[in-house]
Amino acid sequence: MAVSKATKPLKVTQVKSTIGCPADQVRTIKALGLGKINRTVEHVDNPCVRGMIFKVKHLVKVEEN
Repeated sequence: MAVSKATKPLKVTQVKSTIGCPADQVRTIKALGLGKINRTVEHVDNPCVRGMIFKVKHLVKVEEN
């Protein structure tokens, strides 16, 4: 199965703090390139990134470009 190089990026913005969250969720936020509220990063839409977003879905807002 070939993946198209024209996949649209995902814009991920942290909207809540990680204070009081389990350590694995804090590490996931850091791995996504976030760490401060209202910080936004773009990632390629793939299953790995989708899984990370699902784990911290209560802390982030996702937009498809």
